[in-house]
Amino acid sequence: MSQDLLFSLRLPLPDLVAVALLFVTWLGIGWLTERPPAGRPSVSVLMVRFRREWMRQLVARDNRIFDGNILASLREGTAFFASACMIATGGLLALIGNGERLRGIVQEYELEAVAGTAWEMRLLVTMFFVVNAFLKFVWAHRLFGYCAIMMASVPNEPHHPAAEARAMQAADLNITAARSFNAGLRSVYYALASLTWLAGPWALMIGTAVVLFVTWRREFNSTSREVILRSLPAPELSDHARRPLSERQPPQP
Repeated sequence: MSQDLLFSLRLPLPDLVAVALLFVTWLGIGWLTERPPAGRPSVSVLMVRFRREWMRQLVARDNRIFDGNILASLREGTAFFASACMIATGGLLALIGNGERLRGIVQEYELEAVAGTAWEMRLLVTMFFVVNAFLKFVWAHRLFGYCAIMMASVPNEPHHPAAEARAMQAADLNITAARSFNAGLRSVYYALASLTWLAGPWALMIGTAVVLFVTWRREFNSTSREVILRSLPAPELSDHARRPLSERQPPQP
């Protein structure tokens, strides 16, 4: 580790506050999204019921090519984001290895106020979020694969004793995969926010606030949420979706 990097570990107070705000809001919005207030479920929680309903319909559907295509599209999405995160990680490693060139770019854009700090450390924060997103996407991709296998094992006879139980197992895997995928997306959002630290701590605070607002709005105050809510009894759904997977039963229509 270079002497410049060792010196940069002694962050000024504004930088410490900005970085703390970044991580606290990242953890906080993740917790709030998965455990929202009973009267205001997030989009992620609202979709739990539809994922379960999907598997309930699977039991009675003779031709399941449609279901396989949907699951394949979900896996393609996770694979795309995982690949993008790998490319971003390589790019960040290249930047970290060329700190002098990065300082030159910063000075060209007249960001002298932060030109003397260790850029490597700031980029490592971004790389943390990118690598975390990669791991989440890879796990989601694998869980969607498990879900595909479980769906294939559901008997074609709707009245088979094991049909509904296996369909609910597939639903649990699908829900867990979606949770991991959503966590990966949040990490991508916060990776973008962390890049604003290159312009200083106040820019990082503003970037964090913008990402927090966008993430909160999409989960709790978006048009898509209103559309999903049209056919759902919110109190019943909240009680069902907030229970552990092992204790949930398919909600009554």
